[in-house]
Amino acid sequence: MEDSKAAGPSRAARRGRWWRLRQRWRMVGVFEINPEHEFYQLTSMMKEGMRSAVRTAVDTSGQETPAAAQFAAEETQTHDGFQMQTFAASVFAQQRRCLDITEEEYTTSLCSDLCYLQFVSNSKSKANFFVTNDKRFFLKTQSKREVSFLLSNLQAYMAHLEKYPHSLMVKFLGVHRIVIPNQMKKYFIVMQSVFYPDDRINIRYDIKGCEVGRRSNPDTGGKHIIKVLKDNNFEGQTIAFGQEKSWFAHQVKVDAAFLQELNVLDYSLLLAQQPLHRDELDGKHSLANLVVRTTKSLDLEDSPTGSEPPTVPLLKETLGEEGSVQPQAAAGEGIPLQEKETRSDSELQEFHEHHRRLLPNCKNSNHVIDGPEQRYFVGIIDIFTVYGWKKRLENMWKSLRYPGRAFSTVSPAKYSRRFCQWIQDHSQ
Repeated sequence: MEDSKAAGPSRAARRGRWWRLRQRWRMVGVFEINPEHEFYQLTSMMKEGMRSAVRTAVDTSGQETPAAAQFAAEETQTHDGFQMQTFAASVFAQQRRCLDITEEEYTTSLCSDLCYLQFVSNSKSKANFFVTNDKRFFLKTQSKREVSFLLSNLQAYMAHLEKYPHSLMVKFLGVHRIVIPNQMKKYFIVMQSVFYPDDRINIRYDIKGCEVGRRSNPDTGGKHIIKVLKDNNFEGQTIAFGQEKSWFAHQVKVDAAFLQELNVLDYSLLLAQQPLHRDELDGKHSLANLVVRTTKSLDLEDSPTGSEPPTVPLLKETLGEEGSVQPQAAAGEGIPLQEKETRSDSELQEFHEHHRRLLPNCKNSNHVIDGPEQRYFVGIIDIFTVYGWKKRLENMWKSLRYPGRAFSTVSPAKYSRRFCQWIQDHSQ
């Protein structure tokens, strides 16, 4: 009995130490924006304003396809000491529904009493970065020009995501502006975090497909910051996607072509990785997991019989081997979840036409790709740089400064080709 009592506090102490270690690891690279923090007032206004804005969007939503006027919609709500302007609220509400983010989840994460976290990295951006306490959503301050660019191309952006539901493009979830009369006007956007959940991520990269200025010193100097490495740090390595390689390379090509049409350059591929545990490797091939992934990937909520189980032969294709869907599968040959219907043929055809893949069974599944041994987090970000006259002059100067070398400021067509080639060269 005495030995048992003696062992009790020891186990409790070990659990306490483990909990504290996990908390310290969770806070690496971020600082809590508490009442003493310089951005506490701003983030508090963000929360209050978004709580009302989301509630209003829910009350006025219901139309599946946003009308043209909704893309230009702007609403202003007055609060104590500030105003919150919300842009294209119903459009972004629809975007959240398509990503299987409920308004309750969205509000709970963004507007809870828990403090936001300030993201600290080696980025050269002058913007302020905030993360919700659960790290699921990212908030970033933006210039008026950047917000105007996003809103003016919002219809094209949404059309691209509708055509390619599993696009790697960053997912914008809201655009707002806080106005304090005679003091401040601050635009900010809400995005889905590419690196969620980040508990086990062990390395991060920002890839542009060039080499000038694309190396980071991985040494943190003892500081609690997250070092995001760059192209030259990735030298000699590959991304082991396995059978997802061809899907990934093609989707990057499609997304880069879209950005080229918008005359955009200097975007990045965010890339992070974590090892898959044995139970995760085994669970990928279980029947229950495959059923959930198939349903998630086909997005059956748009179907008039969406509440019924799927009748799609995708399960047959993944039982033997993990990877992308093979187009030669015939409807009805897979595991019979229900009687064969004509609907399954059209769903499978649409699945291939829109270049979808079997998504992993997790939140943020659009940005997660499981390879044979590693889980990768991938997303294309920073899509606001337009190839205008300033960038053209910068291109001329860098051509003289770095003759024969690959730098970031090039025409969108060249940037797109080089970006896709880097992906092709470094994937296996």
